[in-house]
Amino acid sequence: MTVVQWLLLPAFIHVALVFYVGGRMGRARFQAARQGRVKVNDIANDGSKWPDDVRKFANNYQNQFEVPVLFYAALALIVATGLADWVAVALAWVFVASRVAHTFIHIGRNIIIRRFQAFLLSFTVAVLLWLWFGLRLYVIG
Repeated sequence: MTVVQWLLLPAFIHVALVFYVGGRMGRARFQAARQGRVKVNDIANDGSKWPDDVRKFANNYQNQFEVPVLFYAALALIVATGLADWVAVALAWVFVASRVAHTFIHIGRNIIIRRFQAFLLSFTVAVLLWLWFGLRLYVIG
């Protein structure tokens, strides 16, 4: 595989994670409505009415479109500028591993300190990826 393929593989893994969480969210919502744990009219305009065990999937799903957007932007620009390298690859893998950890903590036992640690790692790695890209683009070459 090329360095670009190694760089983009974590993005494919993250996309699979998003599809997984979306599927789990849909199934949890359907079951909650079917079991009468929530009334459709109650949640039509207010997502906070979902039971907590269902809402955590929606919260995590939403999380996948926050900091990861910066990750995808960096990947696209790194590839477009031809600056893909093994440092960016390593950062991309750490980012996605931390997002996977964050997700399974969040939709699992939801231990807040562990979830925050996973989030902080992914946030820090996103910052480092952008810093590395900036250094490669403007300083190192």
